[in-house]
Amino acid sequence: MQTLHFDSSDIAVTEDFLSHAYARMRIGNGTAGSSRAQVRRDTMTGVSVDELDVDFDMSYSVTPLGKICLCVVHEGTIQDHGFARVEDAFGPGDVVSFAPPELPYQGRICSARYNITMLDPALLNQVAATDPTAKPGPVRLTGHRPVSEPAARHLKRTIIHVRDHVLADPDVAVQPLVAATAAQHLAAAVLAAFPHTALTEPTASDRNDAHPRSLRRALTFMEEHAREPLTVAEIAAAAHITVRALQYAFRRHLDTTPLAHLRRIRLSLAHHELLAADPSSGATVTAIAAGWGFYHPGRFASLYRASYGQPPRRALTGH
Repeated sequence: MQTLHFDSSDIAVTEDFLSHAYARMRIGNGTAGSSRAQVRRDTMTGVSVDELDVDFDMSYSVTPLGKICLCVVHEGTIQDHGFARVEDAFGPGDVVSFAPPELPYQGRICSARYNITMLDPALLNQVAATDPTAKPGPVRLTGHRPVSEPAARHLKRTIIHVRDHVLADPDVAVQPLVAATAAQHLAAAVLAAFPHTALTEPTASDRNDAHPRSLRRALTFMEEHAREPLTVAEIAAAAHITVRALQYAFRRHLDTTPLAHLRRIRLSLAHHELLAADPSSGATVTAIAAGWGFYHPGRFASLYRASYGQPPRRALTGH
């Protein structure tokens, strides 16, 4: 995990910083006597979350980022934003995708405080697959506005959760399972929020492949590799079926999802580690939970109590 802070009132310095932090860009100042820009960036594998505060009207013209770039506006507005044939403006509460990864874009930040979350487009393929009848290629977003307000709210909550409960604690964010789980949850929230090229419903072939033998292959793989940062795509490949078939098999036979079942496996392993650990040696519930991908202590405690009838601290101190 990496964290950086930037604070400058020099427009040239700000342009240089933004060009290195995002992509090559030109910026301009439309506000006399003011030019302060502040940025805080936290990163983990495949994902960066930035909080920016610009106290002037800053025009921008940006070359392609090569990443999915999400924007959540807290205060102020973003005007004249455009890419390809799209022109739009955003205000407080809006969450948008700035532009497809391969396209340049431009616009104006008008004395705004906002969040920029960027993620590797390949993360989308870890949780979904493209329509087999469509042109082969990676999963892509096909619109810059969310499909519904509830989906937009869920995405904003997910971004805030990653920012406040993963990236805010360096000791948690460096855990491989934490980073992988958080990134996949974010990618799933992005797909739920925006129109895209993925096909989530199983085809006839997927339904035929979603038999108990495929499910057993998936379960065996998950149990043998639970300590590793697994993706849905990797589990599907190990079972020799598509992501859609995998998700359908879990829904049909176990009434759950692959990631939810993987969480149960890891919860069981965390339980056994708590029972075996010695708190006098420095073992803690938070560290053990994070080691198994549980980055929110409160949620881990709730899951643990629901499964084992006691708080995890009691299991640890009972040693």
